[in-house]
Amino acid sequence: MRSPKFTFTYFAAVIVASCLFFSCESKEKGAEERVGDSSIDDEELIRNKAQLDLGLAQNKNWHTHWSNDLGIFDASQFELVMTDSIDPMEMPERNPILKGDPLFPYQFPHPTGNGTIDIYSYKIEAQDAIDQPFLNPDSEVVWYKEDGMKERLLFMGPSGMFEEGMWLNEQEFLVFGFFQEEAGYRPMAWLINVNEHKLKQFRLAKVSLSYEPQSYLNSKIKQVDLS
Repeated sequence: MRSPKFTFTYFAAVIVASCLFFSCESKEKGAEERVGDSSIDDEELIRNKAQLDLGLAQNKNWHTHWSNDLGIFDASQFELVMTDSIDPMEMPERNPILKGDPLFPYQFPHPTGNGTIDIYSYKIEAQDAIDQPFLNPDSEVVWYKEDGMKERLLFMGPSGMFEEGMWLNEQEFLVFGFFQEEAGYRPMAWLINVNEHKLKQFRLAKVSLSYEPQSYLNSKIKQVDLS
């Protein structure tokens, strides 16, 4: 007959082994779930890179402008550096940029008519009362909606500039621009989902040491003399 001490030790060993087995199984299952989530994220990132390539193809002037300085690049050289939510705060304000305004041709109407997005009027002071148009240090991306409400989607201080944009579909808007860093001027891309109020920020792997910050706006905004 086994001694009580031996029986207790045997069962204790069985319990410890069982706990280790289920613990390992749980960790493996968790790892599989994380891999599954990661694969979904990878699929979304592939979709986003395709959207960046589409944006570069349809904004050839911006792409060429930077390629002349940095050499040819594509979406594969953009890295996702941040995802964030957008505070969906609105205020009553109708679009002040109307026909006849020098910045009117440079707005981005919503694909189904729900207002327009503006990325230039906060940056460029070009009202009739101003003798010489000039650039403000800050920039913003705003959505003037059809119902008379205004929503700020992005804001940036003097460290960079929003230079180009386009609607990808009814709920996603793409912005191109740059950040000024210690290393130089770095092209950036911001992908905004206006319905879900989500933002993804991408940066190019290359930087320019000699980029002229006003150069793209000078070449694009023909109706305003920013020289």
